[in-house]
Amino acid sequence: MADRSGLHAALRATGHRLTRQRLLIMEVLEESQEHLDANTLFSRVHARDLTISLSTVYRALSIFREMGLVEVHQLGEEHAHFEAVQDAPHYHFICSACGRVIEFYAPQVLEAVRGLSQRAGLKVTSSHLLLGGLCPECRLLEKD
Repeated sequence: MADRSGLHAALRATGHRLTRQRLLIMEVLEESQEHLDANTLFSRVHARDLTISLSTVYRALSIFREMGLVEVHQLGEEHAHFEAVQDAPHYHFICSACGRVIEFYAPQVLEAVRGLSQRAGLKVTSSHLLLGGLCPECRLLEKD
């Protein structure tokens, strides 16, 4: 989505302007292979553009979230983590020992949600599945 024209159209459709700061913030979110909290996102954006403030990052995240471009996750911590919305629904596993977050895809979950929606007459607009336990590395350490 960080292509300039797609983001510009999405922002304009909701009455917002495309600024270089918003474009950069979205680029950093989309480039990240991890879930960023606002401070980490700010650090990465600020390293590329020293004029961007933490409040600018928070305002952009709020707009992107309102537009459905960014998801917010509570990943076992007190603060939120952000990631750009992906094409396919995915879910998260958090290792209770090391804190590692592993994303996984589970078409069965999507099928179950669709079935529930049809049976109960629901319109599901979002779903989150967060699993916890031990990652493979921590399981090995546990055996020692």
